[in-house]
Amino acid sequence: MIAPSNTSPLLTSDLKGNPGTNHNTGYYRTSNNGLVVGEAMARFVYNELGLGAAATLHDGDPYSQSIAQAFADSFEALGGTVTAVTAVNKEDSDMLPVLTEVATGGPDSLFFPIFQPAGDFLAEQVHSVAGLEDVVLLTDAALLVDGFMSLPQSEGIYFSGPDLRFGGSANESTGRNAADLLATFEETYGESPSGPYWGHSYDATTLLLEAIKAASILDGGTLVIDRAGVRQHLNSVRDYGGIIGSISCDEFGDCGSQKVTVILHLDAGDIEASKDNIVFSFSP
Repeated sequence: MIAPSNTSPLLTSDLKGNPGTNHNTGYYRTSNNGLVVGEAMARFVYNELGLGAAATLHDGDPYSQSIAQAFADSFEALGGTVTAVTAVNKEDSDMLPVLTEVATGGPDSLFFPIFQPAGDFLAEQVHSVAGLEDVVLLTDAALLVDGFMSLPQSEGIYFSGPDLRFGGSANESTGRNAADLLATFEETYGESPSGPYWGHSYDATTLLLEAIKAASILDGGTLVIDRAGVRQHLNSVRDYGGIIGSISCDEFGDCGSQKVTVILHLDAGDIEASKDNIVFSFSP
């Protein structure tokens, strides 16, 4: 299995040589590790925005909770104060109770790496809560999608996500670059990709196909694919040229670039301009 967008560190490792609690042999990903995302956002809030009190809010799933906790840990390590680490239910539409609780800590920023539709309701209601009128909002790639960014309440929010400045990087298996892929996608579907992980998906597919090719033989008229050989090939991937850049797989399946960017979303009517409005970048 190769995932293009799952970022939970529980699926791979803690980046210190220890497997995550949900790590399984044979799992790989081209997306980054959420620990890097949490650190990037903490550095941005504390060092770039100069804010010293932050709350974080998740929805209880492994992705959301792990990134929220990574942010909190990194923010405290930098010298900031974490006023709350709390959660909503994915099905909640009334965010006022949890936001009122968050407000008691007096945060000047709120990081909420959650999904739609909960993210829609939170962004709509947060500034109506006493004490959160001017709180700075930050979220992650789960909401870096056109469906959320087209909503008026999404304006003014900072989004973390993978670095999509692919430039002329080409996939070494097919020779196609980002511009080629986008043109084909738009010709086929009549629109641009609505989420950020299209390049990661393409590279994940070609990596898997290369691994299958390397681990396959023809036995008479039968195609035999050695599944252990597929893993062996992926484990040996070093400096593979992808759309997203150079790809190397570590022993826990993290293969992707760990570069993170932060954008400021200014106009729900011009989403593409906001995606290019990079205000911070980070690479461990």
